[in-house]
Amino acid sequence: MPTSRRTGEIAAVDPGSLADAAGLTPGDRVLAVNGRPLRDQIDYRFQVTEDLVELTVIHDDARGFVEFEKHPDEPLGIEFSDSAFDGTTLCNNKCFFCFLKGLPKGLRKTLYVKDDDYRLSFEHGNFVTLTNLDGGDWERLEEQRLSPLNISVHATNLDLRRMMLGNPRAPDIREQLRRLHDMRIEANTQVVLCPGVNDGDALDETIAELLSHPNVLSIGIVPVGATLDAESRIDAEGMRAVSAQESRTVLRQVRRWQRRAIDVRGTRSVFASDEFLLRANARIPSATAYADFPQWENGVGMVRSLLDDWRRVKARLRRGTLTTSARRHATIACGSLIAPVLQRLADEASQTADVRIDVIPIRNTLFGPRVNVSGLIPGQDFLHQLSAVPKNKLGEAVFLPRASLDYFGRHFLDDVTPETIASAIDRPLGFAYNLSEVIEWMAGADLQQPAQPERSNGRSWATVGEPAGS
Repeated sequence: MPTSRRTGEIAAVDPGSLADAAGLTPGDRVLAVNGRPLRDQIDYRFQVTEDLVELTVIHDDARGFVEFEKHPDEPLGIEFSDSAFDGTTLCNNKCFFCFLKGLPKGLRKTLYVKDDDYRLSFEHGNFVTLTNLDGGDWERLEEQRLSPLNISVHATNLDLRRMMLGNPRAPDIREQLRRLHDMRIEANTQVVLCPGVNDGDALDETIAELLSHPNVLSIGIVPVGATLDAESRIDAEGMRAVSAQESRTVLRQVRRWQRRAIDVRGTRSVFASDEFLLRANARIPSATAYADFPQWENGVGMVRSLLDDWRRVKARLRRGTLTTSARRHATIACGSLIAPVLQRLADEASQTADVRIDVIPIRNTLFGPRVNVSGLIPGQDFLHQLSAVPKNKLGEAVFLPRASLDYFGRHFLDDVTPETIASAIDRPLGFAYNLSEVIEWMAGADLQQPAQPERSNGRSWATVGEPAGS
């Protein structure tokens, strides 16, 4: 188990927060709360919910104490560099379809850490297999009731799951789910679909088993990612991408199970990722079909959020409650999978708001053409392909997908920085999840610099299923 660089290191302090007023700064370390040593950020969160909190800290290389008198629900305003202070638990599986298995050299160092830590599942929504839990882990799960967890299932059949995980000792996920249910811990689950392996009847069996567990909140079906390395393993391990026809088959299966789930549970519970819909050129379901978007960060419902976001902004433009500066020009660069949808919305926005919005699909040369989602585009691909566009064809500002950056918004997958790209293309660079953020920039007073993202990357930063700017 690797150890964190500096245990309990503060990465950011919210301006105006209690921690800011106390003089804590990035680089300081929090060692204990009320005398109790911290194993990770979860311990910190549980222990600062008091009206009197004493932190043991290292500040300016000196050990000291900082006291806070506050409302129990009031945050201190601290973000940590690492969620797990005592080291991240690594994966003990050897999945043949593992995306990390064939990562090329030169990417962010953290991408090579093959984590499988239930604490990161609770804190950040990471999907974990639960194959490496010991007695102490189960005791802590029960004590702190870390719920919900995000669990990678892939198959409920024990033999099939062990084969997919490459782990002959993997425990029975069905028994683990029952144990979590007894602890009143809920779960969102995912199935990475590998054609010819866990699809068809095996997928039906898996969905049926998962729906029988009342603590399983949702089941997300996502296609296996076919990187260039994965393509080279096709013959050896049966690895291949999901085709358009297979995507349509999966969608039919999911719809059938959704109808059954509604009859039994009153909610759909089973969801296909947006990639299946886009590959099959299928109709995007309404927002109600995604319930409360439980697997949004797993790529389930993002396209619907994008469409509804534009519908709300269009209504504001037509009512006159949002006005853009005439003939402003912005460029959006994105993955090739979502580009046709985004282009259609950009064309409509250009006509409605009397502006110009161009969409440039970016080819993924690092992972290969079949990895075409925006969040996996490396900085070098943005850099080289945008630099090749004539300067008079680029907008006054260029917007990139927020999901392509790390949690704190500092680096792309390959450690390229936003500043490097902005300098190369000689344009202000902005980051967005939805079209509304581009339109808001066009309506703003400062047309030179787009708004930069908040620190975190994910659901906590994006507004999901709620009106934007209304």
